[in-house]
Amino acid sequence: MVFAVLIPILIASVALHELAHAWQARREGDPTAERLGRITLNPLAHLDPVGSFIVPAVLYFSGGLIFGWAKPVPVDPRNFRTHPWSDIRVSLAGIVSNLGLAFGLALIAGPLSAYAQGQVGEVVLTAVTYGIFLNLILAFFNLLPIPPLDGSHVVAHMLPPALASRYRAFGRYGILVLMGLVFFLPGALDVALAPVDWAMGWVDRWVRLWH
Repeated sequence: MVFAVLIPILIASVALHELAHAWQARREGDPTAERLGRITLNPLAHLDPVGSFIVPAVLYFSGGLIFGWAKPVPVDPRNFRTHPWSDIRVSLAGIVSNLGLAFGLALIAGPLSAYAQGQVGEVVLTAVTYGIFLNLILAFFNLLPIPPLDGSHVVAHMLPPALASRYRAFGRYGILVLMGLVFFLPGALDVALAPVDWAMGWVDRWVRLWH
């Protein structure tokens, strides 16, 4: 049952993340993602078979950290109005969307825990709790400075041009590095994702106030 709840929430959260990138890119002057139909909550427009289904399933059944990814949102930085700030805002838009959703779900978790009744109420509360957790993971995981994750865009703009170019080129190996961390150095990710545990602790305190 947990897996059946996790996957739809992960898919919806990843779709929101990519929609936010596409929407912000349009605001910054680049219509590329909009023309390709990426400004939508329809998950079929965003999902990647490996990153959105296979990897989360393997991680779940192996007892590891649950995360996933979608198809990258195509952008053309040449269309941005204020480079590099436009690129930074587009990169961080997905993270902001996940943090916003986690915060919104956290607000309703308290009253829901107090008034939800029966099996349906328990399932809804479970879904909300996992929604908070998964969106926090997506937000802080994407802040890692490993190309092509969103946080790497901010780091790249802080580097000299030649070094930034080599740093971005490393992105072709980024997914392999991330998978290596997940399976072989999980302790490193535990440190990087410590804010998730801290935030969930505050959510737990908020929920307890309603009892």
